[in-house]
Amino acid sequence: MLRELSIKNFAIIDDLRIRLEDGMTVMSGETGAGKSIIINAVNLLLGSRASSKLIRTGAENAELEAFFEIAPESHTAASMHTHGYDPEEGLLVRRLISRRDRHRVYLNGRLATMQVLNAVTADLASISSQHAHQGLLKEDLHLDILDQYGGLVPTRAALAERYTAMQPHIDRLETLRARQQHQNEQRELLRFQAQEIETAALQDGEDITLEQERQRLRNSQMLLQTVGSCVENLYAAEGALIDQLATIRTQLEKAAAIDPNLEPPCAQIAEVGYQVEDLTEVLRGYLQQVGSDDKRLEIVEERLDLINRLKRKYGGSLESVLTQAAEIKARLDELENLEDRIRSEECHLEKEHAQLAKAAERLSTRRRAVSRDLAERIVEELRALKMGATQFDVSLNGVEADKHTPPWMQHKGLQIDARGLDRATFLISPNVGEALKPLAAIASGGELSRVVLALKAILAESGAVETVIFDEVDAGIGGGVAEVVGQKLKRLAGHHQVICITHLPQIARFGEAHFKISKQVQAGRTATQITPLDKAARLEEIARMLGGVNITAKTRAHAAEMLRQD
Repeated sequence: MLRELSIKNFAIIDDLRIRLEDGMTVMSGETGAGKSIIINAVNLLLGSRASSKLIRTGAENAELEAFFEIAPESHTAASMHTHGYDPEEGLLVRRLISRRDRHRVYLNGRLATMQVLNAVTADLASISSQHAHQGLLKEDLHLDILDQYGGLVPTRAALAERYTAMQPHIDRLETLRARQQHQNEQRELLRFQAQEIETAALQDGEDITLEQERQRLRNSQMLLQTVGSCVENLYAAEGALIDQLATIRTQLEKAAAIDPNLEPPCAQIAEVGYQVEDLTEVLRGYLQQVGSDDKRLEIVEERLDLINRLKRKYGGSLESVLTQAAEIKARLDELENLEDRIRSEECHLEKEHAQLAKAAERLSTRRRAVSRDLAERIVEELRALKMGATQFDVSLNGVEADKHTPPWMQHKGLQIDARGLDRATFLISPNVGEALKPLAAIASGGELSRVVLALKAILAESGAVETVIFDEVDAGIGGGVAEVVGQKLKRLAGHHQVICITHLPQIARFGEAHFKISKQVQAGRTATQITPLDKAARLEEIARMLGGVNITAKTRAHAAEMLRQD
């Protein structure tokens, strides 16, 4: 239950704080005093979207705060546990709306996200404003109301979960079938590409090796001349390096016979001589291999042309060509398995569709029973609200499937969506002899107000919310009807905390607590004030609501009589 509400620098509210009790609390005041602003503040604390335009002129921030007592076994308590809060502490919701910084949300003193705020406050309070009348005209909401009344929300959620789980499989099947339509063309292209690369029999690093070979073949004459000259200078020519080393070695051997310290250099010279001989043999072998081979050069260049063409076609490098070859093979394998995958998806969807259709039919059957019960309850409530001749019914119809509806999302010619097979429409006939027609077509403002109240009263009995807020539920009604509406709100307050903003004294007199909302001008600024009324002040407020500006003794007597009746 909502226990405390604090509003600072919000619209024309400077600083306002009220404490609320159980039962029925009435708020009244002249038009424009700021009653709707209080409802807007509560809506924001329950998760509505904030705007910096709501900040009071001259202030940088608006601050809204509400404290709720939480019932231990309530949905809100479970949600608080889920998000790491202790419901025994109650729930303190605080919102800061800033002109410059990001808006912030705090739950029990901890910074929170809007997602968490919406999750925790989902079942805290129900607000019925003048907009609820217009909302009731939206037929999309009628099925939601029916399911809430019948306790069908969990069943519908389970169906929606099954429906949502099928969507990826339907998308996948459509993709596979689209690919199947082009698979012959794709398969031929992929097979050609795979054959082209496979025939080339490419080897990793082959392009580098062939490029080196081509350079040798193109420059074979220069290489022969250079290496031949090196062999001559090392071994064959007069004064070759091998002969000079032999001479040096002989001289050192003679010197080493005199000084043994020269024996290591003498051995090193001998080793150098052996290395020169080995090097000469290597170069002679190279000369035997290198030659002018135009035929081999042609083969190498043709091979490089093939490799370069494949590189240009498949990614720019030999590595990318080989990678593409593996990917092409994988895609070919995938195409070969396409039929199996399509059959697998179809089999899965057939099983899931059977379960979805069965769940949708069960839900429709339960809705038909619930719709009859709801219609009877609403007629009963409207009879108590002085609409005794009214007929009310809930029409359940489906949407016909068309050529664009996947077979897995239809049943007996009707579309299945996350809500099932049904669409609900509230039908009403306020006057004897009139045919039932959609609520949006014929209901007046006063009639809508009473239908909204009837629904709220019925739903509150089965709903989880503990606080029900009515903002000007008296729109379009008056007199004896207002008296009955007040009695209805009073009975509802026996089960829930009821907060009612009203212009009618016939309703206000039923309040167990009464606050007056007024607008004052102080220091050139307009500000909304809210004042708890004692017995005397309440009598004056009821008299004002009865007689307007000029309150007479007769008006006060009438007000006193109304309060005594309560």
